[in-house]
Amino acid sequence: MIGIETFITFGTYLLFLIGVGIYFYGKTSSSEEYLIGGRGVGSWVTALSAQASDMSGWLLMGLPGAVYLSGFGQIWVVVGLTVGTYLNWKFIAPKLRVETEIENTMTLPTFLEKKLKDDKGTIRKVLALGTLFFFTIYSSSGLVAAGKLFESILGIDYKVAVVVGTVTIVMYTFMGGYLASCWTDFFQGALMFIAIIAVPLAAYYKIGDMETIKQGIELKGISLDIFKQNGESIGILGILSSLAWGLGYFGQPHILVRFMSIKNVKELKKSRRIAMIWVIISLVGAIAIGLLGISLFRNVTELGGDAEKIFIYMIKELFNPWVAGVLLAAILSAIMSTIDSQLLVSSTTLTEDFYRYMKKDVSDKEIMWVGRLCVVVIALLALLFALNQNAKVLSLVAYAWGGFGTIFGPAIISVLYFKNVNNKSVLAGILVGMFVFLMWKVLGLDSYMYELLPGFFSNLITVYIVEKVIFKSIVSVGCKVT
Repeated sequence: MIGIETFITFGTYLLFLIGVGIYFYGKTSSSEEYLIGGRGVGSWVTALSAQASDMSGWLLMGLPGAVYLSGFGQIWVVVGLTVGTYLNWKFIAPKLRVETEIENTMTLPTFLEKKLKDDKGTIRKVLALGTLFFFTIYSSSGLVAAGKLFESILGIDYKVAVVVGTVTIVMYTFMGGYLASCWTDFFQGALMFIAIIAVPLAAYYKIGDMETIKQGIELKGISLDIFKQNGESIGILGILSSLAWGLGYFGQPHILVRFMSIKNVKELKKSRRIAMIWVIISLVGAIAIGLLGISLFRNVTELGGDAEKIFIYMIKELFNPWVAGVLLAAILSAIMSTIDSQLLVSSTTLTEDFYRYMKKDVSDKEIMWVGRLCVVVIALLALLFALNQNAKVLSLVAYAWGGFGTIFGPAIISVLYFKNVNNKSVLAGILVGMFVFLMWKVLGLDSYMYELLPGFFSNLITVYIVEKVIFKSIVSVGCKVT
């Protein structure tokens, strides 16, 4: 149980987030503002909100915990994410910002439908269902992390903790919509950045020197070899699986929507630079937390049996209660910054990709309130998944991340970079990619290779084959007959 100082600091932060929601409730007067911020968000808010919503509790809990247990071999995930972040900002962001405004769309499924001239709306429906499915899983991973955090800090029952986290997030997202989500993510991203620098520095100061750190790592049997995990060789498939995390960026709706909402394309270059600095330093800090934590806590039992709580325990060990409250709030920031974005994108999907199509004559005010109601519905579904206390943050994130990367990534790349691509080619790619992704997991092949890798490339290759071989043959035969 923590001291009253930390409790006060932590509670004040929660009230601040709700206050931001209340503030933007009065500033939000249209569905476009509620769902996408009126396409008027600045470069700093775009950059930090995109990366904060990207990294989530995985950055401060999942990754440090994985490094603590298995060693430096996790570096390949970091490399993949860093490269993927840069490529996404450089090659997807500018084109997506321009094209979505031209098509006047606020969701990726509707954008692809209009861009591909899919009059039947099949692609929109398939992708919208995929969005809701994977975001429910993704959001539940954040609620699991929130539950662990509240349980560790406040000493309350895990299930009660998950409910408290859900209520807080829903309150400010329900009221303030996209702008509240972006601005809270901006503050949360800044707080996460401070925490991920301060904690490793404080840990190093307490431990004293590199030799002690190295000895602690050796005593625990953790390898510093980048080609080993848990003392065993990673292998080429393991390295490719870790690097494949970077492919997921091209298909994450909660990140891509940030590109769609920025004021103009010129702002993106500045945002990219800010984002890359944030990402590189944060990922290095997360690895440092995992490695330094080995010297502070030699056995996972000292962490309550859960390695994903290492950051929490380090803060409580290294800082006075007032500072600890602020830094612990950074973990909550990491969690909330992703969940609020996911809830909002799910809400946008339900309103724009389903409700607006079912009910043609709908007022702007009605769309906004339907969006708010959808936030609550998705949150409740995610809450049901999150009540499983044994769920691991990293595994839930990996599955949802891979699913989005598989179904959206190749489709977005095809539409933005392939000339006159056919909607049937893209649909075939989505279906094949999704089948491969799901079956890879069902058959247990994910123990050899991350399912995102075969899912992504089976999608992209299918688009190419259907487009260049099948349709080309049909056109060729048609010309000969003529």
